[in-house]
Amino acid sequence: MLTIYHNPRCSKSREGLALLELQDKPFTVIKYLNEPLTKPELTDIITKLGISPLELVRQKEKVWTDTYKGKQLTDDEIIVALVAHPTLIERPIVINGDKAVIARPAERVKEIL
Repeated sequence: MLTIYHNPRCSKSREGLALLELQDKPFTVIKYLNEPLTKPELTDIITKLGISPLELVRQKEKVWTDTYKGKQLTDDEIIVALVAHPTLIERPIVINGDKAVIARPAERVKEIL
């Protein structure tokens, strides 16, 4: 089952969702700003993405630049920040089983179909 972690206000996220809608496969949409991720869920997603927690951070977001930029944070502290401030999470994230991509550009979804 495919899952997309989606922010409807984000054009890139809408593009990713549109690409999934063209596929002949069922998928689940999780609006992660309305349904915040837990620390274990986010840790699992990062593992599936095969990236460091910092690579999932939208580092130009005001909350990041005001609160975290320039600080030496552990991976665990970054994950806690992402859970506390889900707007910091890069989007959209598409998961297919044990594989995941940040669908920027949207065509990256095809890598895990």
